Amino acid sequence: DDMDKRLLNTFCKVWFGEHMFGANFRFYKGYSIPHCSNVPQYMDYIEQLPLVDSPEVFGLHTNADITYQTSLAKDVLDTIVSIQPKDSSAGGGETRESVVQRLADDMLDKLPQDFVPHEVKARLQAMGSLSPMNIFLRQEIDRMQRVITLVRNTLLDLKLAIDGTIIMSENLRDALDRMFDARVPTKWRKISWDSSSLGFWFTELLERNAQFRSWCFEGRPNVFWMTGFFNPQGFLTAMRQEVTRAHKGWALDSVILHNDVLKQYKDDIAAAPDEGVYIYGLYLDGAGWDRRNCRLTEAPNKVLFTPMPVVHMYAINSTSGKDPKLYCCPVYKKPHRTDLTYITDCTLKTAQNLSPDHWILRGVALLCDVK
Repeated sequence: DDMDKRLLNTFCKVWFGEHMFGANFRFYKGYSIPHCSNVPQYMDYIEQLPLVDSPEVFGLHTNADITYQTSLAKDVLDTIVSIQPKDSSAGGGETRESVVQRLADDMLDKLPQDFVPHEVKARLQAMGSLSPMNIFLRQEIDRMQRVITLVRNTLLDLKLAIDGTIIMSENLRDALDRMFDARVPTKWRKISWDSSSLGFWFTELLERNAQFRSWCFEGRPNVFWMTGFFNPQGFLTAMRQEVTRAHKGWALDSVILHNDVLKQYKDDIAAAPDEGVYIYGLYLDGAGWDRRNCRLTEAPNKVLFTPMPVVHMYAINSTSGKDPKLYCCPVYKKPHRTDLTYITDCTLKTAQNLSPDHWILRGVALLCDVK
């Protein structure tokens, strides 16, 4: 995608040029261009290279190695769990069915109430049902209701199937196996969001529901939790439309997103901005944040993710490009960075002695969720 292209162009700019023919050129300490005259000399040079390359060779932070090792260990453990026997417990402990039945009872107790359509409609009409942000809220509530309904129906059917009242279908068997392994059932994940465990997923369901309920029945919040939206791009587009309508003569095509990182955190914000939205819940991956100077800094060792203060997202009427001195930081929904999880870009200040190229090689990104 475009981010891969940007990274490859940066490698070319930083590593390939007239400077690479200088006597002191190094890709990284210990990694120079060999000056050899025959094949054995090249072989000798290759032999003396380290067997395991440090992430810093490629411009990454040393924390990248921790992320890699953690991901590798998780994949191994997930594979081990997935090939465990699925039979009921033959020993004296609880059976799989009784464990899942207890879990289903607990989840049903905590599951939020359904959104009542006529109540939601009345509240949205009172707030202005044709406002872009309220149209977006309606769409999000509809999707949230689908998830709540599916979870409730699955759990109720699963309890009946465990008791033998109804047949255990393929979807119910999948739900039973995955819930026992603390993973999200496939059918739930298809219409909702990814998460590393069932516990994190269900907690997020409760938090998302709380934000939608509060926005609908108590009024627009001062600060939005962007992680809690099914369609964060739609949220930012609705905000752009809102700002465009507020300015006579502005055209949506020439209105672009802009942002400022504040010094305050969520609890310090007492009022909504005059224009645009405040968002919180973003994490910086690959770098640290200097809160005093509001700029990027090197990440502390062993600190993989840095929570960001509140970010003010707004729209400006401009056709000019972005300041080349600022780092254009991609924002993703999840740590798995693909074009499917990409949301938008944020511009972040950087120290004078570090160019944006440094942070591109570091792979710095903002994540809505680190789980």
